[in-house]
Amino acid sequence: MERVVDPLAGKPSLWRTQAQAIVFVAMVAGLIAAPFFTYPLFLMQAMCFALFACAFNLLIGYVGLLSFGHALYFGWASYISAHAAKVWGLTPELAILAGTAMAAFCGLVAGALAIRRQGIYFAMITLALAQMMYFFALQAKFTGGEDGIQAVPRGYLFGLIDLRNEMTMYVVVLAIFLGGFLFIYRIIHSPFGEVLKAIRENETRAISLGYKTDRYKLVAFVLSATLAGLAGATKAIVLQLASLTDVNWPMSGEVVLMTLVGGLGTIFGPVVGSFVILLMQFKLAAVGEWVLVIQGVIFVACVLLFRRGIVGEIAHKLRIKL
Repeated sequence: MERVVDPLAGKPSLWRTQAQAIVFVAMVAGLIAAPFFTYPLFLMQAMCFALFACAFNLLIGYVGLLSFGHALYFGWASYISAHAAKVWGLTPELAILAGTAMAAFCGLVAGALAIRRQGIYFAMITLALAQMMYFFALQAKFTGGEDGIQAVPRGYLFGLIDLRNEMTMYVVVLAIFLGGFLFIYRIIHSPFGEVLKAIRENETRAISLGYKTDRYKLVAFVLSATLAGLAGATKAIVLQLASLTDVNWPMSGEVVLMTLVGGLGTIFGPVVGSFVILLMQFKLAAVGEWVLVIQGVIFVACVLLFRRGIVGEIAHKLRIKL
């Protein structure tokens, strides 16, 4: 039988790197031009959720750990960031750092408990911990209960740059999103990331090779929680609001939907998925609760027809890694 030669063989890594670089440049160019054609506030919100989805994808797509409680880190970082800016009077960068640190701490505690189990047990532990913190947020005084923390001041970045200007705020959010995205990209393509992929594929074999997989999974969990917290803390400053919606379980389900629609285990998939879901919510706001039904239909369609997600299917057709 004649051997079929792969046209991409020989320089697969170079081809993939070039393709990823082209897509990244196109994404950056699109985000730079976008505020001149649509609402900057919508774009800033979408970038926060895109970073949230990328953080979640780091855990499920490259370690194989399904968390149903990522709203815990997103929502509590949002609360701490909003409280720090409004009550403590911190500058926005310090408020965001405070929220991110809170998410890292919660991720360390939750991860240390959750990684002791696998599969559905891991997912249920993360969900249980997230719901426990949700009810705490509902009762705590500083969170504002059902009203949340409103009228959060954007303040002055480094005490100098006025973030009340929409375009200035947009540039800051864009820088945070791109910084988080590139950090995740670096993690994935580092030796540490290769070990995470090995754990995802065959944890038993990784253990036999001498890797302490629980430590790797815990570090990945904390990194994912920290980046999710960075997204939540930034969102609180952008929208000047932190509410129960950010920490409730539907938020955890929404980030799962964003990741699956865009493409699980792809670099750009969560970004595309988050923009698609938020754009759909924005355009279909008039139909009220029916948006959830439509999201459910889209989710089922993606699972049945586009199992790789939007970016995953495109990458598969083009035979490149995105």
